[in-house]
Amino acid sequence: MGVLVLAGILLLVVVGCVCVVWASRGGPRWVRVVSAVTLGVAGVVKTLVRGMGSSKFGSGSSSSSDSGD
Repeated sequence: MGVLVLAGILLLVVVGCVCVVWASRGGPRWVRVVSAVTLGVAGVVKTLVRGMGSSKFGSGSSSSSDSGD
């Protein structure tokens, strides 16, 4: 069951990426809509991942440059 869910998500990602490329070359209106949705979801995911990464590793990032002494 989990494999089917992951395969479905992968299929949506691939279709979204194809629509982004097609829309950049002047595809039909529905392709531009799917492209805009794909880019919007990608922006949200990027923001969430950055938020998780900064809260997890934010305190140790400044001390890593001092450890080279």
